[in-house]
Amino acid sequence: MRKKNNMTGLLFAGPFLIGFLLFTLYPTGASLFYSFTNFNLFKPLKWIGLENYKWIIEEKEVLISIRNTMYMVIIATPVSLAVGLFMAMLLNTKVRGQSIFRTLFYIPSIVPVIASSLVWMWVLNPQSGMINSILKIFGVNGPNWLLDAAWTKPSLILMLGWGSGGIMIIFLAALQEVPRSLYEAADIDGSGELGKFYHVTLPSISPIILFQLIMSLITYFQFFAQAFMLSSLTASGPDQSMSGPENSLLFYAILLYREAFVDFSMGHASAMAWVLFLITGIVTWLVFKTSKKWVTYGGE
Repeated sequence: MRKKNNMTGLLFAGPFLIGFLLFTLYPTGASLFYSFTNFNLFKPLKWIGLENYKWIIEEKEVLISIRNTMYMVIIATPVSLAVGLFMAMLLNTKVRGQSIFRTLFYIPSIVPVIASSLVWMWVLNPQSGMINSILKIFGVNGPNWLLDAAWTKPSLILMLGWGSGGIMIIFLAALQEVPRSLYEAADIDGSGELGKFYHVTLPSISPIILFQLIMSLITYFQFFAQAFMLSSLTASGPDQSMSGPENSLLFYAILLYREAFVDFSMGHASAMAWVLFLITGIVTWLVFKTSKKWVTYGGE
């Protein structure tokens, strides 16, 4: 009977197990193997040892892509979390038409990335874009957002802040679970709004902040779609290097994509993927280790 139950369980789990083996485990193992080869789709496979990893250390563009990616990790992560939390706190207040406001604030996060990127390319147009047109009303000459290396990454962060609805909705759910009794106790102690935010709200939602932080770090280490769209079009037409003005949009994931699917250097791309995996894993581990000092769980 037990053997029959085991077989029944395996039968139901079979589709997932087959999919996992074919589309997750095998590609993962293959990429690790290819990272030690010169695999490029058009030449015979040859084992070259650590040459691909040596290339990562020596290649100047890899260093540029890491610097650009770390900019997004360090700057865009706190900005996205702060904007998401700010919007969630606004939408947690009792006002007329609350559900309408929540819907309007959330809509940008469900717009496809390609569509939203095209819209923002129009909004940030230095000549006829909405933002520079508004700045011109106040006598301010807006920057050349998408063609000035100093403003390309701030443009991306602006886009990401606008699409923080996914972060917002999770923070909103967390805020609604904060016990009202804690705020009442803070009122009795004479705490102001700022005091209640630091001593009640933040500790109560700290597990959600940890979750959002981890997910955001993973997302920005792999940052690709918006930068790919912006770097694909320049003043002179399609940009095959996908690096943007002065390499300001050459992120690690974009360089990985270019190595794999433009230059067909699958060995380089596989090695880059494993380096990215290790870096992301180490940073995630460090965040978890430090979380013991600032995350408060129920009952503690």
